[in-house]
Amino acid sequence: MMEAPKFTGMIAGGGGGGGNYYDMAYYRKLGEGTNMSVDSIQTSTGGGSVAMSVENSSVGSSDSQTGILQHNGLRQPPAVAVSSAGHSVFRAGRVTHALNSDALAQALMDPGFPTQGLNNYDEWTLDLRQLNMGEPFAQGAFGKLYRGTYNGEDVAIKLLEKPENDAERAQLMEQQFAQEVMMLATLKHPNVVRFIGDCRKQMVWCIVTEYAKGGSVRQFLMRRQNRSVPLKIAVRQALDVARGMAYVHGLGFIHRDLKSDNLLICGDKSIKIADFGVARIEVQTEGMTPETGTYRWMAPEMIQHRPYTQKVDVYSFGIVLWELITGMLPFQNMTAVQAAFAVVNKGARPIIPSECPPALGEIMTHCWDANPDVRPPFSDIVKMLEHVQAELATSVRRARFRCCITQPMTID
Repeated sequence: MMEAPKFTGMIAGGGGGGGNYYDMAYYRKLGEGTNMSVDSIQTSTGGGSVAMSVENSSVGSSDSQTGILQHNGLRQPPAVAVSSAGHSVFRAGRVTHALNSDALAQALMDPGFPTQGLNNYDEWTLDLRQLNMGEPFAQGAFGKLYRGTYNGEDVAIKLLEKPENDAERAQLMEQQFAQEVMMLATLKHPNVVRFIGDCRKQMVWCIVTEYAKGGSVRQFLMRRQNRSVPLKIAVRQALDVARGMAYVHGLGFIHRDLKSDNLLICGDKSIKIADFGVARIEVQTEGMTPETGTYRWMAPEMIQHRPYTQKVDVYSFGIVLWELITGMLPFQNMTAVQAAFAVVNKGARPIIPSECPPALGEIMTHCWDANPDVRPPFSDIVKMLEHVQAELATSVRRARFRCCITQPMTID
């Protein structure tokens, strides 16, 4: 199938509680600097919080951590000092240490300390004798990501360092670690990353998930150098995401950081939703950290610190769908903070290209509407995308039929 043309990154207007230490683990791709193409405010991404794809890690880039918008709707997250276990390996910038000098991995594998699981989730406790640590591929203020194997299966290993000198922060991080484990253990769907297990040691927490060999959707789009994806593939990928999110919402959860960095491509080319480190049960709205998420994909009510519901994920999906159709980074000519300002104060949304099928454009428009009540539930989005998929298949069959009529087969 022919690709759609490359679109320009134009922007259109009129489109219709406290610090969270666990969410503030800004992850960096190993061997690279801090100026990444995708910005994060209080969350890690693409591996940071269980979006465990190879080489993938978006971070809070310099423009997203400084120059926060000076208006009442936005405020800078509180500064948090990086804790160390006395020999911390968590540094900004390049990492040159070898794995055998990695204090965090050593702390996990040290047989001198007991391995503990999560209460009531003992069946998920890892047998560290079956875990083989590979090379790290992302790091942050409070943890690192590794590739490895568990019982012979390729896995992604997330390690979090327990703060040694801050009991309050350690308690908060442990609560959120427990929440993430409970959520991952609950979610069982073909389009949600598969949880393998967890454990706790004296100074480290560990979460293991399946390893996505294809990396993230954002990596996939970057490898294509902003060239749009064939429409058939884009719709199929969007359907995978919508089906996974319909399941997540059906259980009463909110993801809160849905974006292409947190969508992983597995060996069978299916898309799986990952990075539930910032997800919340919907009824637990008190104390939610407003900045959680990433500005380019973030719903305006979350940017403005207003009450929000599962519909913030629907807004983010509309941006993801635009990414899949155009192959581009949302608001790529703006910093993350500029994008947030434009979304909130100018009603800016990415421009839907004229070549986009009207049905897909309508889905995007409804998903990123400023009024959350207008945004459709994912169950409806699945039905709309299935209809688009059927229409595309029918048009392809018609085109092939016309081709056969105009160029009939010869005897030889």
